[in-house]
Amino acid sequence: MSTDTLVDFDEALTRYEPALGLEVHVELNTATKMFCGCPATFGGEPNTQVCPTCLGLPGAMPAVNGKAVEAAIRIGLALNCDIAEWCRFARKNYFYPDMPKNFQTSQYDEPIAFDGYMDVEVDGATFRVEIERAHMEEDTGKSTHVGGATGRIHGADHSLVDYNRAGIPLIEIVTRPITGAGEKAPAVARAYVQQLRDLILALGVSEARMDQGNLRADVNLSLAPAGAPAGTLGTRSETKNVNSFRSIERAVRFEVSRHAAVLDGGGTVVQETRHFHEDTGITTSGREKSDAEDYRYFPEPDLVPVAPSREWVEELRATLPENPTAKRARLQGEWGFTDLEMRDTVGAGAFGLVEATVAAGAAPQAARKWWVAELARRAKDTGVELAEVGVTPAQVAAVQALVDAGTINDKLARQVFDGLVAGEGTPEEIVAARGLAIVSDDGALGAAVDKAIEANPDVAQKIRDGKHAAAGALIGAVMKEMRGQADAGRVRELVLERLA
Repeated sequence: MSTDTLVDFDEALTRYEPALGLEVHVELNTATKMFCGCPATFGGEPNTQVCPTCLGLPGAMPAVNGKAVEAAIRIGLALNCDIAEWCRFARKNYFYPDMPKNFQTSQYDEPIAFDGYMDVEVDGATFRVEIERAHMEEDTGKSTHVGGATGRIHGADHSLVDYNRAGIPLIEIVTRPITGAGEKAPAVARAYVQQLRDLILALGVSEARMDQGNLRADVNLSLAPAGAPAGTLGTRSETKNVNSFRSIERAVRFEVSRHAAVLDGGGTVVQETRHFHEDTGITTSGREKSDAEDYRYFPEPDLVPVAPSREWVEELRATLPENPTAKRARLQGEWGFTDLEMRDTVGAGAFGLVEATVAAGAAPQAARKWWVAELARRAKDTGVELAEVGVTPAQVAAVQALVDAGTINDKLARQVFDGLVAGEGTPEEIVAARGLAIVSDDGALGAAVDKAIEANPDVAQKIRDGKHAAAGALIGAVMKEMRGQADAGRVRELVLERLA
């Protein structure tokens, strides 16, 4: 489907009502895989973290990872779900090269958590996203298609399969259809996944890195005619493995426009999976989507049911952290941030880093300034996550303490951050080694002020005439002379004293 045949998003909403459904897969950070003892770490050499069980070899017997069950329960509780008193695994049968058993061990009609919800706020409006279920399953392997222009199987010369990921514990969180969002549907989808990621990180059960596939979303979208009875749903498409917040929003917008074009032309939307293309923002057809009966689910005969006691569930409930949304609202009030400042902080991925920096002694606005501006820019330039830019919250607080003490200014602080990223020591050591401390000695400052006055007689005369605002030009000249290391306040005092 080319973009030439799309219907404008806003125009589509005059005739159709979108319904969303989101399936978010969360890779757990357990030490071992879901049903065997292989390490569940990211980035190993291909096919080195495997065994007969996760390779699906005959006679291999699985055993459930208890830590994964615990994580699943905590996720379910945090999503306001009921926790099953008794549930079991099932075999989801399908053939695909990255699924070595030719079935996936998952949960179907007996999930561990069900009937939950999460409230999401978008532009001042609150949308309740109902959670149908959160169930346990195992991840698949990873196929790499070699040759061709797209990196996909079509046009490739050959394919390679890495089974290191096969068997990694997954929690799949499935929403019920989200209706009534209208033009806000793309933003609601984005906000839900963002908020869900915040919750997962607060629980500490996953790294939730979308760039590494720790958290990825399948975006279901359908259109119903505007004014149709409540609950009317059109035929859905499922855009698979969308791995950024921006892409989730773009995928929803594109699919609304694409569905509307098909329906306006008298066509029928095909129930299928689709691929999202980051470079163009469009989706393309994958394969026709199977219904549940096509997977021939049946109970997994090699695993006993999971029956968490109510006492254990309540013990786990007591370990839940403060809800991230409530925590943000509380800290926004304590920090005095405006809505825009908080939104920018969260959007930059800096909320937790600012919180830790404040805990280390920095003022909230100062912590926000460094993370959202200076350090976020560095992260973007180097293509890394903000938390991996090479500076810790404690170091940011230490740099700000030097600014507060008058040892350095903001301009010099940026050079201190250069030293921190380069591993040159503590902020104090970097200031000493690079000679960055502000000069406040009247002798050195006075000489620089006299030189600036001599070089700028017209400006000096304006100041003598009482136009003190002109002092800025002389102060700037002194700061340039002293490579930004002069005490600007003292320089101003000296300028006005000499020209009084």
